[in-house]
Amino acid sequence: MSSTSYQHPLPEVLIAGAGLGGLLMAILLDKIGIPYRILERASQVKALGAVMSLGPHIMPVFEQLGILDDLLKISIKCTSMNLLDESLKPMGSIKMDGQKDMTGYESVLFIRPELTQILLSKVPTSKILLNKQVVTIEDHPEEERVTVHCADGSSYQAALLIGADGTYSSVRQSLYKTLDEKGLLPKEDTKELEVGFACIVGTTGPMDPEKFPVLKDDYGHFDSIIGGVRHNWGACNINNNRFTWGMNLQFTTEAEAKKERFANAEWGPEASTAEMLKEFLDRPCPFSGAKMRDIVEATPPELISKVYHEHKLYETWYHGRTVLIGDACHKLLPASGMGATNAFQDVVVLANCLFDLEDASSKSITAAFQSYYSQRYEKARTAYNASLLMSKIMAGQTWSDRLIRTIFLNYLPHWVQQAELQKTAGYRPQIMFLPLAPTRGTVAPDPQPKCGRYVPPPLVAPS
Repeated sequence: MSSTSYQHPLPEVLIAGAGLGGLLMAILLDKIGIPYRILERASQVKALGAVMSLGPHIMPVFEQLGILDDLLKISIKCTSMNLLDESLKPMGSIKMDGQKDMTGYESVLFIRPELTQILLSKVPTSKILLNKQVVTIEDHPEEERVTVHCADGSSYQAALLIGADGTYSSVRQSLYKTLDEKGLLPKEDTKELEVGFACIVGTTGPMDPEKFPVLKDDYGHFDSIIGGVRHNWGACNINNNRFTWGMNLQFTTEAEAKKERFANAEWGPEASTAEMLKEFLDRPCPFSGAKMRDIVEATPPELISKVYHEHKLYETWYHGRTVLIGDACHKLLPASGMGATNAFQDVVVLANCLFDLEDASSKSITAAFQSYYSQRYEKARTAYNASLLMSKIMAGQTWSDRLIRTIFLNYLPHWVQQAELQKTAGYRPQIMFLPLAPTRGTVAPDPQPKCGRYVPPPLVAPS
């Protein structure tokens, strides 16, 4: 399908945020033929952070867009996550070895900035307006438009606004303020994010494979160590002879978490990073008898970031001509590796709904938003709950976390884990206005609503 095959009724869309979700949204709007602009609050599109994971639940979309090979080039496959105690004695593993048989795809590990560059290369730079911090939004239903006011005094209008501006979304805050004043905001949405962990992450430069033989392997050793009273740390080999690593401090009381909330920041280097690092430098690295300082000191300072791992599932995802995606409406803890996947799934489902718009009226847009929400909310809630459970297993240090981890690793049969994988393996939403990726694996994709305007042929499976 060509983006010029028909005139789409939506005249223009504003996207707040040039993160992963915002960039993928831009790519799909371009495929549909909907004009758009991205309002990015930073002075440049620069993704910090470290290891990320994507797998079967979104890879068909990358295949549809012709960028799956690009993703695989920056990635290393991952079939398990291994837990160790502080003496490096294995505590157990979480296996993902059945994914390829079920879906035809494996989970892979890579670093966030490199995926950002892949998506960014598909979006014209002229479409991204920098230094555009959203301050307030105004809905004008009678004029069929929404106005966005930015901190620099500029304003922009469009038929629709997509809030892809992350955990501390200015779009969400402005939308919720308006709804709260009208008595339309659910009580749950007035509560703050819950803070679970303080985290420091980084990615090394190239290291010596002779000193660290795991770098020679073509799969990722994702090893996480539980130690101390509230400490958790680990590392993983990735492509180009590098390690990506992370160190977590768990907040064990609500008072402690509230205190940290005032110090919250986005991804980025902070003065407090050095102080927290001191608690981890002399702890064992899971590879080659090294200490964590050996890989921290091999990490460029600009690639070390500190963040607070928070979580919340919001009830309100849209109102009027504004809709939220990704972390702006569901912030998952990272242990499950499903945060980016769920943001991308939001984008895919929302794009399908926008593709089928009959006109740009408030009635049609509300119907599209309702369809998006109905398809995504329960899936996001399932992923959110899974992220809470995985955080307890992979990093939790309270007595209840330890109990859950012991039961999961020692008493839960492997076939139960596989059954859980199979239960969710079918949810692999695709872009319904592009040729569909071939069906692979033993678990068929879940049915999706068809786009009324276009029935795409399947992609031809590679020989």
